[in-house]
Amino acid sequence: MIYMLVCSFMSADDLVDPSITWVPTGISLENYISAFKTLDFFKSFLNSLITVLPTALFQTASAALVGYGLARFEFPLKKMWIVLVVATFLIPTQITLIPRYVLFHQYGMLDTVWPQYLPALFGQGLKSTIFILLYYMVFSSYPKAFDEAARIDGANRFKIFYKIALPMGSSTTVLAVLFSVIWYWNETEQSSLFFGSVFPTLPIQLKNFADRYTALYGNNDTFQRLNESVSLAGTLLSIIPMIVLYFCFQKKFVESIERSGITGE
Repeated sequence: MIYMLVCSFMSADDLVDPSITWVPTGISLENYISAFKTLDFFKSFLNSLITVLPTALFQTASAALVGYGLARFEFPLKKMWIVLVVATFLIPTQITLIPRYVLFHQYGMLDTVWPQYLPALFGQGLKSTIFILLYYMVFSSYPKAFDEAARIDGANRFKIFYKIALPMGSSTTVLAVLFSVIWYWNETEQSSLFFGSVFPTLPIQLKNFADRYTALYGNNDTFQRLNESVSLAGTLLSIIPMIVLYFCFQKKFVESIERSGITGE
């Protein structure tokens, strides 16, 4: 990360000078100006917010509802439905991508954000299964006596859900929202296919960075050619929102992971 930051400020002369590794002869902001224009930063950032934030909220809400239903209700073939929920996580996204494209094309939803919103709303978003299972474990862990006491006091099922169950799963909710934002922010395959030409997000613009840079500045002038410093500047600009998100929610992020029981190596 430090190397990326240092190189992003290097001029073209410093970049090709083998004697310069960490300390450039001068700080050049031209790389960031070029990358800023190439990414069309403000518009791409707004597109990212429009496509990511509602999707993350929809995915979290649907996962909470499905997890609650599986944990607190008894119905025929319940175990089979849980297995089917897990099975959806094992199916590669590439297998369902073309059928979904055909379906959204038939309903005239291509080049809109609905191909991303709708799956998240119905529990089929990006890695929704993980959050469904987390909510299922959380909602299965507290005694049913809480629900019975609430029903005696006149609360209906939905009121029990958002007054009792959701507060107990608050750490899982924070975790689901943060991870959903991160995963959807970095996702480019589906978004490029469904609405990339209309709502180009920052990661999509970064993916097409070389082509966009060449279209803007050409490839004739040696000093205007795309180099590593400009590419790194573009990469850093695209990840700044995620870095800010992490530092703002670092404490809640770590606490949510610990309480939800997610560990990594």
